[in-house]
Amino acid sequence: MPATDYDPASLPDLLPLYYRRLFPFSQYYRWLSYGGVTKGYFQNREFSFTLKDDIYVRYQSFSTQNELEKEMQKMNPYKIDIGAVYSHRPNQHNTVKSGAFQALEKELVFDIDMTDYDDVRTCCSAADICAKCWTLMTIAIRILNRALREDFGFRHLLWVYSGRRGIHCWVCDDAARKLSVAARSAVAEYLSLVKGGEETMKKVQLSDPLHPFIRESLVVVEHYFPKYALTDQDILGNSKTVDKVLALVPEDILQK
Repeated sequence: MPATDYDPASLPDLLPLYYRRLFPFSQYYRWLSYGGVTKGYFQNREFSFTLKDDIYVRYQSFSTQNELEKEMQKMNPYKIDIGAVYSHRPNQHNTVKSGAFQALEKELVFDIDMTDYDDVRTCCSAADICAKCWTLMTIAIRILNRALREDFGFRHLLWVYSGRRGIHCWVCDDAARKLSVAARSAVAEYLSLVKGGEETMKKVQLSDPLHPFIRESLVVVEHYFPKYALTDQDILGNSKTVDKVLALVPEDILQK
């Protein structure tokens, strides 16, 4: 999935057309209203817009789909951030008594960025993406989708291309939207294996016996590994990549 080349200078001319003819306002409103079961749910949602020249506008909120549509067509944002649902209308936060304006709910969101995989792909780097390394996104989707559905019982998952170099997963279940900060951190910790920064060679440490989540994840990885790693990325094709692989292999295995 190679990134499409475009002239950034043409964006100001294309955005008005996009918001006038292509943006899915109806689906967007229906999603973020969740059936209108909770009064004021959509109206209390914060939207943030990034405009031309990196102008950032926070605390936008709208009463109706029509109001959202008109404002977006007026401002033509380069980027839209969907924020939390607050106790009061975000565009009126300055009129609320200090401390009363509180975030109440937010979808559980996972951001999978291709740049995080640069040490395990040889075909591309940074924001570049091709069909070979996109396999990593496929693996990530399958692992997360299984874990979120089977291990945590979530049902309403929205997978979207981030628009540049990865994917986002929005978990929209009512229980997920109400999770506390501590609970969100616990879910993220459960799904995390990589530890350490660029200076750390072995970023994954596996214990014996394997945790059930890791064991289930390996089933997915093993399906893709031969073609992705051995053929597409050719990790054993030269001495440099072989040395890198050997450095990741546990020492007790090498001693055997």
